[in-house]
Amino acid sequence: MATLQQIAFHAGCSLATVSRVLTGEGPVSDEMVRRVRRAAAELGYRPQPTSSRTAGRNQPVVGVLVPSVTNPVFAASLAGIQHRLQAANHGVLIAQSNYDPALEARAVRSLLEQRPTGLIVTLCNARTSEALSAALPPTVLLNNRPVARFPAAVTVDNYRAGFELTRHILARGHRRIVVVSGHFHSSDRARLRYDGYVAAMQETGIEPIEAIEIPFVDGYENLDLGTVITDHRPTAIIASNDLLALGVVAALRREGLCVPDDVSVAGFDGIALGRLMTPALTTMSMPDGDMGLAAAALLLDMAENASGCRHLTLESRLFPGGTVRRLG
Repeated sequence: MATLQQIAFHAGCSLATVSRVLTGEGPVSDEMVRRVRRAAAELGYRPQPTSSRTAGRNQPVVGVLVPSVTNPVFAASLAGIQHRLQAANHGVLIAQSNYDPALEARAVRSLLEQRPTGLIVTLCNARTSEALSAALPPTVLLNNRPVARFPAAVTVDNYRAGFELTRHILARGHRRIVVVSGHFHSSDRARLRYDGYVAAMQETGIEPIEAIEIPFVDGYENLDLGTVITDHRPTAIIASNDLLALGVVAALRREGLCVPDDVSVAGFDGIALGRLMTPALTTMSMPDGDMGLAAAALLLDMAENASGCRHLTLESRLFPGGTVRRLG
């Protein structure tokens, strides 16, 4: 197997630089990171575990960071990631941020202690990537749009999804449409979906309503829409994800309202629970499992073949369901 000295010679740098890149510790330029990784890939180098936690482990691993392991969206993505990595004889290490941007850097540091082949991360907001360690293994963003530091990403067009779902509701005669969302600082995906709603409303000449933001973790069961109903008298509510849409339906029932007879409801993701309710939830279905597969395949290609970074955009699609009724 290739040695660190061989990698240093191949990359045209010092042994210390190679060590900093491969361990993720210490300052090193982005260009040198790419050169060392490419040299290691071309020489077939695989890092050997050195810590007590990794001693005796022969199987390489990939670190995965998601906001929540209980959300069906991320569970589906994790299943896709694991399926692809198992085929490549890689294990999976999972960390979650609980939708807290402040916890992301700490979670990534924990994953790096296991010397992973690479990272697949879903960040609350891609801008928080600057707070992460300077030297990381090959990294793919999942559900975040690419940024200068992490140009490799697998996404859907959440702005377009928000635009299309809003137009679907507008086409059924609704004009008083409210968006209920998790806090935007915890999810740039929710923010993009709201931005799509704003664009669709403005295209129709209707003033958009400011989003109602609630906590992602514990806001669903305690959702109170009494003030929203009184202030805005909405005929339709868009939730930023399907789990929240189910919380909206429950909150409306507590107000004595029926879905969709009194208020229509729609969401995003296309989780199975939404299809099992009666009537089935109107939603923009996301290819979460396929996104996980694609992210894992892209990461392996970068880590083992030194391939270039790519941005893959998968398609979402409207599932009409039955929770949005036509007015008039």
